[in-house]
Amino acid sequence: MGLTKYKLGELISACDERNSFGIKEFYGLNINKEFMPTVANTEGLDESKYKVVRKQRFVFSGMQTGRDVCIRISMYNGDNPIIVSPAYTTFEILRKDIVLPEYFFMLFLSKEKDRFGAFCSDGSIRSNLDWERFCDFELTLPSIEQQRKYVDVYLALQNNLAAYQSKVEELKLVCDGYMDQLKKKCGKVKVGGFIEQYDERNTKGEHGVDAVMGISTEKAFIDTKANMNGVSLDSYKVVMKDSFVYVPDTSRRGDKMAIALNRGEKPLLVSSIYTTFRSKDTQKLLPDYLFMFFDRPEFDRYARFNSWGSAREVFTMDDMNDVRIPIPDISVQKEIVNIHKCYIERQRIAAKLKEQLNNLCPILIKGSLETSN
Repeated sequence: MGLTKYKLGELISACDERNSFGIKEFYGLNINKEFMPTVANTEGLDESKYKVVRKQRFVFSGMQTGRDVCIRISMYNGDNPIIVSPAYTTFEILRKDIVLPEYFFMLFLSKEKDRFGAFCSDGSIRSNLDWERFCDFELTLPSIEQQRKYVDVYLALQNNLAAYQSKVEELKLVCDGYMDQLKKKCGKVKVGGFIEQYDERNTKGEHGVDAVMGISTEKAFIDTKANMNGVSLDSYKVVMKDSFVYVPDTSRRGDKMAIALNRGEKPLLVSSIYTTFRSKDTQKLLPDYLFMFFDRPEFDRYARFNSWGSAREVFTMDDMNDVRIPIPDISVQKEIVNIHKCYIERQRIAAKLKEQLNNLCPILIKGSLETSN
């Protein structure tokens, strides 16, 4: 069955179908090679300039490949077309008798390809991977029959993951439905009577640089991106267990509030520009229950709408105190929190399975090539 080498440009064809159909599903492409709803403000945009992405059509962006060490590329599998920025390149497999679209995509789900793409990138600042250079990549391919065997394995695992993820989303619907019912049963009150701001600094140097964290718009703590060499940690704020921290500036965060709850046993350190607060009495308001409301898109919209300022818009602690939520009996809070924790755990497992599936792709590709020799 042997192996054959091809230039990538021999197998694909760029297409430029513009949105003359009134499609309004705007999507972008992330470094995980996934389509995601755009975070940009699309109000007033001329959607007719956007490119149409249909099933088994690819989207490529060579921008910042060198900086991110990632080739942004993905294959769309949805039945209903979407649109993407005209800055992206859309293309299709021209020679499906030589390479299956799914196999082609699997080839780019590897760190090795990303590193090669970064190596081939050009530019002093952004290090872009030009389309012409991308088309010059050389691929080694087994026969279509051999490709199909390994694609079938990949698709079977992908379908299993999709089935698991659908169950995770069903659990989320249970949580959301329960919380919506609480609004009707309990009414809503301002959380200001149940929370308090505090400002504890690391003045004694009890916590080191390994405790310094940032906060993402995904409502989680992340490793800080700041260069901490020689930085004094005395002014950094301490986030104790079951305490909240958020970024008041909402101007440049894609209409999402960056807020997190420290569920760990160890205190964390955050920048002094962040705001920290906690529940006054956890027998009246569970931190995890409150976080469930912060984790909802409606809270992001509320916080963004109620942010004020000229140069930058901020959501102050006074604004936070004015947030209104239902606060039922503590036993009811515990019930919904337990369901939500189950959802979070399954979500974590789903993310891990997805990572493992992507890591499996290079192994499948290697197996298809070795058995073809």
